[in-house]
Amino acid sequence: MNTAPTRRSLIFGGARSGKSAHAERLALAAQAQAGGEILYLATASRSASGDDAEMQQRIDQHQQRRSELGGRWRTVEEPLALGAALRTHAQPGQVVLVDCLTVWLANLLFADGIEFPDAGPIVPPPAFTRLREDFLLALQEVRGEVILVSNEVGMGIVPQGAISRWFVDEAGRLNQAVAAQCERVQWVAAGLPLSLKELSC
Repeated sequence: MNTAPTRRSLIFGGARSGKSAHAERLALAAQAQAGGEILYLATASRSASGDDAEMQQRIDQHQQRRSELGGRWRTVEEPLALGAALRTHAQPGQVVLVDCLTVWLANLLFADGIEFPDAGPIVPPPAFTRLREDFLLALQEVRGEVILVSNEVGMGIVPQGAISRWFVDEAGRLNQAVAAQCERVQWVAAGLPLSLKELSC
């Protein structure tokens, strides 16, 4: 019987802070103890990116960095149903790295192709609330090692557009909800991690 403890980690920071690279090193360290492979759960999809050359380049850069780090990586793309993906892959003895929650949140918001107003209240598509709640429920149920990467987007200038302000608020609320469930929370700036929460497993 595999008695490996469950540990959930939230690694977050600003753009180009080094959060993804740090999370990948944590995943490698966990893999060294658990054995097996690292399941890289990507919320950015190559097929969904289409002609977005910048996103394709970022995906390539992430893949290249993981290749250079070594270890055994297997990538699964899931831009929307993140809760279901966690239930499938987050099992005892398995290391799962989710990168990233902010892209996933944007996927939920724009999946139906809704045109949002520049001013006034924002009403998200029904799937937004349903899949967000399902993900948080799945996070409670996971087993094994789960490392989640997210952006801190609320420390800059307040955006002008209603949808941008709404997204910043929702990203902050999601980070809070995830951090409350995680045994380990680290903030990364300039490539350096700062521990905000560390509970024994």
